[in-house]
Amino acid sequence: MRVGLHALGIGDGARPEVIRAVATAAETHGFARLWCGEHVVLVDAPVSRYPYSEDGRIAVPADEDWLDPLLALSFAAAVTSRIELATGVLLLPEHNPVVVAKQAATLDVLSAGRFSLGIGVGWSAEEFAALGVPFARRGRRAEEYLAAMRTLWADDPASFAGEFTRFDAVRVNPKPLRGGRLPVMVGGNSDAALRRAVMLADGWYGFNVPAADVGSRVAVLADECARHGRALDDFAVAVALSDGTPQHLPALAAAGVAELVVVGGPPPDPDAAATWVAELARTWIHRRE
Repeated sequence: MRVGLHALGIGDGARPEVIRAVATAAETHGFARLWCGEHVVLVDAPVSRYPYSEDGRIAVPADEDWLDPLLALSFAAAVTSRIELATGVLLLPEHNPVVVAKQAATLDVLSAGRFSLGIGVGWSAEEFAALGVPFARRGRRAEEYLAAMRTLWADDPASFAGEFTRFDAVRVNPKPLRGGRLPVMVGGNSDAALRRAVMLADGWYGFNVPAADVGSRVAVLADECARHGRALDDFAVAVALSDGTPQHLPALAAAGVAELVVVGGPPPDPDAAATWVAELARTWIHRRE
């Protein structure tokens, strides 16, 4: 099983010297992929419920540094050469899809084809309000935006006419390096998110999933794959556990998980951050060798 690392972009993980230390150490010690999530806006007293914790609250303080994931991963790409990169996740309906298509393809080119675009629909009504984007129907908006982006990646010139976005005979370059397409992962743990992943994407990124729930979530994916004529074996399943230990790895692999994503915050000192990554690798990767 592949092991990824979700540790960049927040708090001490937002400092350039720490990003460099974590990214280079992760590549050296065998992590398969670096993940970086997104929030454009946080608020001090949210009404919206955070869906990835039991108490409905996000653990990141509202005044914490939180980098743009595409920019943070561009920095990580510049200091590495082999490790893969992914947004985990970019909140697609909050963005202009033409701009995101260009930014994502740019990162793919700069990283020599190492980038996968993880997308989600978002959960914070306050964030959508601050950005001037309707919170309602954000799932449908995300689906249309992804279709528009794939058109931009594949066609030149490109045209698209939808409910939320439209363009006619435009040229957006560069193109992604893998035949005019980018691998896309869909985040979210609900049945609707899993259905969207199978219908639209190349894989699913489950975040903060209890180890006991992974089997049932993958079973939903398998049912959706069968319903839509897809093979689960050809569908990338990446999961970050809320309560995982290395002892869960065999069961995760048997359930169909291809990548276990370790989530954590690095220490502020770059040398300590590199040591922290090495210790994580010994715990999650090299103990199995």
